[in-house]
Amino acid sequence: MKHLQNSALCTRMCAIATASAALLLTACTLPQQPSASVAPLVAQWQAPLPHQGKPQSLQDWWQAQADTSLLRLLEAAQNASPNLTQAMAAIAQARASSTSARATLLPQVGAGVSLSRGQNQPDIGVTSTAAASVQASWEIDLVGANQVVKDGALAQLQSSQAQWHDARVALAAEVAHAYYGARACQPLADNARAIYQSYEETARLSGQLLAAGMAPAASLALARSAAADAHSRWFEQSAQCDLGIKALVALSALPEAQVRGLISAPGAAQDAPGLALASLPAQTIAQRPDVFAAEREVFTAAALVAGAQAQRWPRLTINGAIGPAQFGIAGVDKSLTTWSLGPVSLVVPVFDAGQRQSNIEASQLNFESKVAMYQARVRSAVREVEEALVQLQLNTDRSEQAQRSYRYAQQVHEAVLARQRQGMATGLELQEARRGLLAADAQRTGLQWEGRRAWVRLYRAAGGGWDSASAGSRPASVLQPAHSDTQP
Repeated sequence: MKHLQNSALCTRMCAIATASAALLLTACTLPQQPSASVAPLVAQWQAPLPHQGKPQSLQDWWQAQADTSLLRLLEAAQNASPNLTQAMAAIAQARASSTSARATLLPQVGAGVSLSRGQNQPDIGVTSTAAASVQASWEIDLVGANQVVKDGALAQLQSSQAQWHDARVALAAEVAHAYYGARACQPLADNARAIYQSYEETARLSGQLLAAGMAPAASLALARSAAADAHSRWFEQSAQCDLGIKALVALSALPEAQVRGLISAPGAAQDAPGLALASLPAQTIAQRPDVFAAEREVFTAAALVAGAQAQRWPRLTINGAIGPAQFGIAGVDKSLTTWSLGPVSLVVPVFDAGQRQSNIEASQLNFESKVAMYQARVRSAVREVEEALVQLQLNTDRSEQAQRSYRYAQQVHEAVLARQRQGMATGLELQEARRGLLAADAQRTGLQWEGRRAWVRLYRAAGGGWDSASAGSRPASVLQPAHSDTQP
């Protein structure tokens, strides 16, 4: 009979709590995530898209280089990068936060065991007690605030994962940029040495002409000055080669001797394979992990706004426990099952001197700043792709002219060489033609390797082959298309 009375009392308590919560809910405004408009992208790229060669997808682009030295350096750099390690730690932390937020939607369950034995009253004798119980506590998500927080934590996890991918893409681009610079450096250093040797020969010939009284002293001084300047440029180019090696050693954490061996090993052709780039800006920008991460941070900030609003609402918590127990008094044992429902706790915010409202305003401002950062990130992404396209086209045009200049310099050198064999050209003319050929060759070689760096910049700007589908299912974005998006 007593158990029936307790059950009826518990039922009435739950009914009162539910009715009170319903009345309070009708007097409040549901917490909502704010939304924002996204500035429309341009309808098409303003710079010309690359079209030469056989385009490769971004995911397969590094393998298409057919350069084992580059792939080895990329692998070593990823293993040694502190940025990737830090990004992995951020993912682990975000995953823990997501798990904690998801746990708030479910009851918290625990188990306990207690044993006791003693004599409290002399007339009763020794008393033994043994009990086991399972306790549960559940905060009812009255207005969906915990669900919003869970979605925000999931968005933060996806943002952290995208930032890890962005760090990988940035590292790969940095290593490739340094690698191509190092590969180009040695031929340029050899070229600078050949130019210096040519000026030395010019100075020697000028000295002979001066001794024969066929040239003024100023011509010898001018030749020696040019030779000294060329010598200085050779030293500078050689130092640049050493600096490039040092940079790759720092990025890859490989021994310097091994890095030098990779740089000097036979590599791939100097013409890089093309990239398959989407013709529409929106399709390309969607491939960038940093843009996706910024969008997910906007959603997380919106969830924080809704969470701050939810602090003005009542909180309903239900507790309960059930378990077996055994009592022993004076040699008599008795077993039973104990249970309890309650307390049922309803906490209603009343007065906090404006603290909750301040939190709402702060979270709203944080949301607006995240929106502004996201929009700036999109504009910056468009700019980076446009600039990479311009640089790629510029390099293509300059390479064509450099190749033409080299062919003409070859013709001049061959013509002067033929005239010298016939006794119609001096050694000074031959050295001048030789230096013209070397300068044209240096420009051609530098632009060939710079072409690969231009492709790397485009690879980086286009997102490096990341796909937002790898993030899996995710909450819908709070960014709404602007009205101007629908206009042609």
